[in-house]
Amino acid sequence: MILEKSFFARPAYEVAPELLGCNLVRRIASQEYRGLIVETEAYDATDPACHGYRRKTERNKAIFGEAGSVYVYLIYGIYHCVNIVTDRAGFCSAVLIRAIECDRLPSWHNPKDKPHRIGAGPGKLCKLLKIDRQLDGITLEPNFDLWIEGRSPSFDESIFQTTRIGLTQGVDIPWRWYLRDRKSVSRK
Repeated sequence: MILEKSFFARPAYEVAPELLGCNLVRRIASQEYRGLIVETEAYDATDPACHGYRRKTERNKAIFGEAGSVYVYLIYGIYHCVNIVTDRAGFCSAVLIRAIECDRLPSWHNPKDKPHRIGAGPGKLCKLLKIDRQLDGITLEPNFDLWIEGRSPSFDESIFQTTRIGLTQGVDIPWRWYLRDRKSVSRK
């Protein structure tokens, strides 16, 4: 079941833990690849670590978009990171997908990589699923080859909440969640 826009029309800190156990789906050349979301982080306009905290710019305008759209940015000039926009249009709020666990790996992955670590980090998962700035601002739906499917009814895994990682501002905000027993979590 594809998650509807209304699922995302809530604060990022409510959406982020509920995305755990859902599947991020990417269609590439008529093939679908599913990654179980195992780690997320929330950001919003009240948070100094958020890209839209100071103001809206050409680079970050997608994070101010409609709930259920996508904000993709480049970090260190090399790695892309994908965020799901939440809350309401005009208000900066999003969930960073930090790690996924894939059901099957695309042919372009490096066979030397450990399968459970290939999506263990926001840059790794974007590389794996070929997510880049071309998807910035799209709506999550099959027409754009990227969407999220809801949790299985039998989902019953322990969720751990902690502070976010890799930040210099907003470091004490406990808006990071992960599935405790998954090996694909970027860092426990």
